[in-house]
Amino acid sequence: MTTSTVRVIVNPRAGRGIRDEDLLALRARFVAQGLKAEFMITAAPGHAAELARIARDAGAEVIAVVGGDGTMNEVVQAYIDDEGRPVAGPALAVLPAGTGGDFRRTLGLSKNLDEAVGRIRYGADHQADLGVLRFKNDEGADACRAFLNVTSFGLGGLVDRIVNKSGKRFGGTASFFLATAQGLAEYRNQPIRIRVDGELFFEGRVVNAAVCNGRYFGGGMCIAPMADPGDGRFEVVALGDLSVPEVLAFTGSIYQGAHLGKDRVHVTHGAVIEVEPLCPEPVLIDCDGEAPGRLPAKITLLHHAVKLRH
Repeated sequence: MTTSTVRVIVNPRAGRGIRDEDLLALRARFVAQGLKAEFMITAAPGHAAELARIARDAGAEVIAVVGGDGTMNEVVQAYIDDEGRPVAGPALAVLPAGTGGDFRRTLGLSKNLDEAVGRIRYGADHQADLGVLRFKNDEGADACRAFLNVTSFGLGGLVDRIVNKSGKRFGGTASFFLATAQGLAEYRNQPIRIRVDGELFFEGRVVNAAVCNGRYFGGGMCIAPMADPGDGRFEVVALGDLSVPEVLAFTGSIYQGAHLGKDRVHVTHGAVIEVEPLCPEPVLIDCDGEAPGRLPAKITLLHHAVKLRH
């Protein structure tokens, strides 16, 4: 690649924070690879989506994202319109700097920034799917959001809120682990109904239920080891009415992706997922590590809606 149409979107609050000297070192890596790039720094939550639209409309060939799953989630909002229809855009590249890094794990990419910049120069573009989540925001209004990795319901939505309030000062895996422990102390399994491609899949109480385009969530938990971001289907995993001791006993298995087939773990796949709450209290949503709102929700798959440079 010799084009100069690389836009680098930087979330300075990603992970434990990105300093001016970190940006200077990153710019030097682009120069070393013979790449000219324009750096775009986010100033507030949601700003990365606006910057991605600007880069897209300016004809950028690649958008490189310096941040974690939440920053990438903001960026992919530029790949749908207000009705959730696909919008063509530049290839996306991951420059790891965030708390979770779960989608990076699915792609099998290291944390090495030199390698990440090199992939922009020498890598290939791979087609990937996007999820479109239609849901209720915290004010109860209808909302629509794209996601690249995982959307879940139940404990995951509570954990996101705990992590995002904590400042993520312990790093990715530790922050999510500690937040999960706190969430388990507060959360009570909630009843939901899940339909997949129009057929009833699950009805009952869950610890958490996940609709997966990628394999990992929660700072390294391999919730859907069979997921492939480009295969045209979601993997759906529901962790049923487990007690707190049972969840704690499951935790190691989930990190290893060895929980499938265990009692009260329900698995299927499909392209249209509808989820209803069966209780009056809100069932919170996790979307790529962010906490946008609550059920009910309808999730649809946009096949090969984005290109990933790696």
